[in-house]
Amino acid sequence: MRSKPYIFITRTLPEKTIEPLLEMANVVMWEKDDEPVPRARLEEEAEKADGLLTMVSDSIDRDLLESASKLRVVSNMAVGFDNIDIEAADELGILVCNTPDILTDTTADLTFALLLSAARRLPEAAAYLAEGNWKEWAPMLLAGTDVHHKTIGIVGMGRIGSAVAKRAAGFDMNILYHNRSRNREAENITGARYAGFEELVKEADFVVCLAPLTKETKQMFTYSVFKQMKNTAFFINASRGGLVDERGLVHALQERLIAGAGLDVFAEEPVKPDHPLLSFPNVVALPHIGSASVETRHAMGELASRNIAHILKGYRPKALVNKKTV
Repeated sequence: MRSKPYIFITRTLPEKTIEPLLEMANVVMWEKDDEPVPRARLEEEAEKADGLLTMVSDSIDRDLLESASKLRVVSNMAVGFDNIDIEAADELGILVCNTPDILTDTTADLTFALLLSAARRLPEAAAYLAEGNWKEWAPMLLAGTDVHHKTIGIVGMGRIGSAVAKRAAGFDMNILYHNRSRNREAENITGARYAGFEELVKEADFVVCLAPLTKETKQMFTYSVFKQMKNTAFFINASRGGLVDERGLVHALQERLIAGAGLDVFAEEPVKPDHPLLSFPNVVALPHIGSASVETRHAMGELASRNIAHILKGYRPKALVNKKTV
């Protein structure tokens, strides 16, 4: 009699979210939800697993995939999959899945909240109040920057970029975007206008980075790019930290080339408390919580589980990344 498939999950998830797997497989989860699984343990589990349910913080590289002789599927609980060596997975016949669509609106909400917080200096104001500094009302006390009727420049007009554009339209913003290809649907719905990267950077009051991290986009935001921005403009990144030359951003902030930044992601995560970007009062920094709502995280876990279950049952999942492997 054939034994059940073995599935390893790299963080602790609520049991309800992994029900599709519990019904058909032996499932083991890493015991902690706030710490990554140690590399040695991940390698040990991968060698005997039929499926891995991974997080964006897990490095699923060629060495790990080549040592996993039974592995059939890696299901990433994220939209992005730059933590997985897709080329190696293709060569080895391992299917890779992600969790698109589900987190689009939640991440767009957070992105726009980050923009608003940076523009209106909300963390500064909250700290000012908590530290007992508010003695009197003053006309220009913690005065920020208007968002309505300003120009937003969205770099990466995919699902999340389009959702951010809809929110910007609600604030009567002028919407520019740059993408690998024209997004006619977003243009028709939001009135967004396609622009070259340099034009967007120079014209936007808020430059919002939502592009995927690839070889072509790695560190696309350099010191020279920030130097082209208005000195009243804000840089917002809710995609991947690797898209930004962080040293260049630090220098741009030190030289006041831009007005501030809102960052949900960093080149290396988690960041240490002494990271230079955390020292600026005009930088709103968050711990990569773009999709972190209870509802969305549960839905992401359920889809990641269904992806594995479908593949192990011989079905083709909708959220398949390396389609040419099938």
